[in-house]
Amino acid sequence: MIQILVIAILSLIAQLVLPWWSLAIVTFVVCFWRSSSALTAFVYSFLGIAIVWLGYSLWVYGQTDGVFIMRISQLVFKANNAVLPFVGTTILGGLAGGLAGLSGYFVRQVTGNQSMSHTA
Repeated sequence: MIQILVIAILSLIAQLVLPWWSLAIVTFVVCFWRSSSALTAFVYSFLGIAIVWLGYSLWVYGQTDGVFIMRISQLVFKANNAVLPFVGTTILGGLAGGLAGLSGYFVRQVTGNQSMSHTA
């Protein structure tokens, strides 16, 4: 659980000053350092990034009174449904983070740095 919070907080800070893909660097490093299995690396990274991106989507929704999200829904999904951009953003961000975290775990396994893992 701590790993999810570390990923969420560090990726939020990184994405404020760096491009969106900085989330991949954060999840890669955290899972290289901390993950105990491939499943936890993927799931914790997915959840950490999904929380951040869903929160940011909700913030944008609140700041624009839903206008921006509805326009995105009409443009991308050809529908007047505000839920679709939230779901799409959350899943895409989560997958990007999850795959980067999984990569970090596998790189640690290949390089033989198992002594760095900490079981949560």
